[in-house]
Amino acid sequence: MAEVCPDAAFSFIAHLPEYGLSFPIDGNGWSGGLPSATPASGSTVWGAVYTVNEASMPSLDAIERHEGRVRASLQAIDRMGKRHVVATHVAPEAAGATRAPSARYVTIMLSGSRHWSLPAGWIAGLEEHLDVGR
Repeated sequence: MAEVCPDAAFSFIAHLPEYGLSFPIDGNGWSGGLPSATPASGSTVWGAVYTVNEASMPSLDAIERHEGRVRASLQAIDRMGKRHVVATHVAPEAAGATRAPSARYVTIMLSGSRHWSLPAGWIAGLEEHLDVGR
């Protein structure tokens, strides 16, 4: 985020209820599948929400498009239970079956998750994906 949108500012931690983490995107040099939030009953995807200047969004969209994701508006819930409409990037519905995850990408996700003190269960789940990707 810092490289693509240097003006981005952390806003809050949130989760996407009824979404799960999948790896449906061919890695484009990442040596494994890239992640997406995919509708999944009973699951939750956690992350940090940033405020990004609208002028920076085309650069972010381009990077995500190169990795196989498109911008989507979803409802995230912050730690206080408040709903927010957020822009995120997800794989198109036709992306296909999940792949073995890119260990390098999951390592980056783990670093960010630990930095923002995301829930221990989320971090443990990422560690399991890391084991699969190696």
